[in-house]
Amino acid sequence: MVPLLLVLLLVLLLFGVGFAAKVLWWIALVVLVVWLLGFLFRGPVAGGGRSRWYRW
Repeated sequence: MVPLLLVLLLVLLLFGVGFAAKVLWWIALVVLVVWLLGFLFRGPVAGGGRSRWYRW
């Protein structure tokens, strides 16, 4: 019974890691698209310099 529970626990762990990794890839893709859109749609700056769409 214990080996069966260990195998089931391992399957659940690997499924959870795979699902989390897939979710993280989608989040990274969304962040990349937002970052690229920020470069495309930034407005001009007074003084002729290049602007940043984020504030750091």
